[in-house]
Amino acid sequence: MDLLPGKNEQYSTKEYWDERYTQENAEADFDWFKSYADLAPYIHDLIPNKSARILMLGCGNSKLSEEMWEDGYRNIVNIDYSSVVVQKMRERHKVSRPEMSWLEMDVRDLKFDDDSFDVAIDKGTMDAMLAVKGDVWNPAGEVVENCSKEVEETIRVLRKHGGLFIYLTFGQPHFRRKYLTRPNTTLKIEELGDAFHYYLYTLRT
Repeated sequence: MDLLPGKNEQYSTKEYWDERYTQENAEADFDWFKSYADLAPYIHDLIPNKSARILMLGCGNSKLSEEMWEDGYRNIVNIDYSSVVVQKMRERHKVSRPEMSWLEMDVRDLKFDDDSFDVAIDKGTMDAMLAVKGDVWNPAGEVVENCSKEVEETIRVLRKHGGLFIYLTFGQPHFRRKYLTRPNTTLKIEELGDAFHYYLYTLRT
């Protein structure tokens, strides 16, 4: 299997990721966008309490959790809907990072109680759900529903007062703001990068 999809919309399918993770070496890793070295100053500012309970949405085989753990953030729960990558990550980290957990779970249907996490982080997961064929200005109803459900579920499991949803994406505000605008929350958007821009969205409950 060529690890790059033939069509961008394959990024939005569970079948693509299961097959990709099956084919990849157990120690392979893949990160969307910025590295943790680039993001660390923002993370330190946004999450000053390193004991905060953090939910990693659609963790894949990213090194983000590993590098945050090395930086002192030890209370991290990682979820992904690919059972293949969840099992690989459990095996990879079970001895060196036993505090972290890896769970098979869909970001649109979180199996956690309300008010369970201080912080949730999405680094490219919503982007994968949006990688479908169609008009980016007028996405299909299923796409809108999927992205909205992720945000609704994330807000539900965050602390009711002081919870933080961090979303890193290449998606410009006029494409992403509608999914992240919710009652009783505060949304901030920062543009990162020089030649190629990324966006850091922070939603506070």
